[in-house]
Amino acid sequence: MIDITLQNFEAELIVASQTQPVLLDIWAPWCGPCRTLGPVLEKLETAYAGRFTLAKLNSDEVPEIASQLSQMFGVRSIPFCVMFAGGQPVDGFVGAIPEAQIREFLDKHVPPGEELPAEDEAPAEAEAEVDADLETALGKLAHAVQADPANDAARFDYVKALLELGLVAEAREAFSPVAAKAADTLVPSPRLAALATWLAACEAAAATDTAALQAAIAANKRDFDARFALAQVHLAGQRFTEAMDELLEIIMRDKAWNGEAARKTYVAILELLTKPAPKPAAEAKTGTLELAGKAAVVQSDPLIDSYRRKLSMALF
Repeated sequence: MIDITLQNFEAELIVASQTQPVLLDIWAPWCGPCRTLGPVLEKLETAYAGRFTLAKLNSDEVPEIASQLSQMFGVRSIPFCVMFAGGQPVDGFVGAIPEAQIREFLDKHVPPGEELPAEDEAPAEAEAEVDADLETALGKLAHAVQADPANDAARFDYVKALLELGLVAEAREAFSPVAAKAADTLVPSPRLAALATWLAACEAAAATDTAALQAAIAANKRDFDARFALAQVHLAGQRFTEAMDELLEIIMRDKAWNGEAARKTYVAILELLTKPAPKPAAEAKTGTLELAGKAAVVQSDPLIDSYRRKLSMALF
């Protein structure tokens, strides 16, 4: 296993994959599903006995590469794994999928050969190391907020990380100092307002019977209360596209329902998925990265663009 940085990505990822497949695991210390997937990938690298190389990229430390690959594949969440072969990104998958599915994915790209016996459990040391990374990352975000309480960008990242880990009560506490600002319509703050929408969905979903909602919708497609509640369950579970799909069903049938709650929530999700524009200074420092032998600079996100078009069509 190797760690990918700006300094070694060309040699260890692009060049190396020309002779042997390299599976790149894009992760972050605060990402709960990443903690589940990482040890499984490490175990499979051993089990496949050198038929592929596992590379890991911390999206917090190397956002330039992570962002370009995410935009290239239309992906907005992690863990996100990309298979490199012949010097190019050729395939990928998202989420902490079961080991059997990962093996199916690997078998499409790695050369055939014998496997070593799989171990039943990942080493406890690896899990402990990930836990330590997680605590360090959250600690840094918390420190940034404490050092500069007026730094809304740092607070957004901190609350977002807490929600991604399912720490809803902690997220509510961290968000409370800017709750009024998020609700201010005279001086709007779209990112904070979007965070408030996500937080409210997490709190509402905790007491929701998903099966009952699905049954209600099956019986009556115009049960907008049930459909909106199901969208909140999806949003709380970080199934963002599923949430927008449910909201879109409401918007197409009744745009003004409940004070345009469906449209407002849909827009909030788009805001959550949209990364802020990089600072010019950072661009000047890092320059243009090249993937697959050409500049991999994407001006827009295909997934977000697609859902913006869907909303536009539903509204007009």
